[in-house]
Amino acid sequence: MAQARSRIVAVCGTSTPDETEERDARRVGTLLAQHGVTVVNGGLGGVMAATAQGVAEAGGTCIGLLPGGDAADATPGLTVALPTGLGEMRNALIVRAADGVIAVGGGWGTLTEIAFAMRTGKPVVLLHSWRLSPPEHAAMPEAPASAGTADEAVSALLQMLDR
Repeated sequence: MAQARSRIVAVCGTSTPDETEERDARRVGTLLAQHGVTVVNGGLGGVMAATAQGVAEAGGTCIGLLPGGDAADATPGLTVALPTGLGEMRNALIVRAADGVIAVGGGWGTLTEIAFAMRTGKPVVLLHSWRLSPPEHAAMPEAPASAGTADEAVSALLQMLDR
């Protein structure tokens, strides 16, 4: 009998978080791990490092898909560091590996991950992140949800995944 796969959530965000974004990314990692969720991220600094730290402190699993070819570049706290050699193209892999996405802060790379998730129909929750609205005639099945706290972000995404 096949064992059910645990949920996988991508946490993406800025590599230069402010204090609030860093604190909330760490809390998101902790909460996801406490819910038995495996986390995947880009494996480097900023939000990725804070999330990995939160996951590690809660005894969870965090997989980093690194842009370069050297696992030594990975942030501490990752359970698994996978060098892809794909640069920013690994953003699509991060999203494809996940059931849903939480974006904390972010720049252009984070926006690509949000877009990949929306394009593939995966739920997205934004925390201190982009404010998105489609052009007037664009079809968007479900807009990303916004959250004000890490607890709200995790709760919202888990509810979306339960639908």
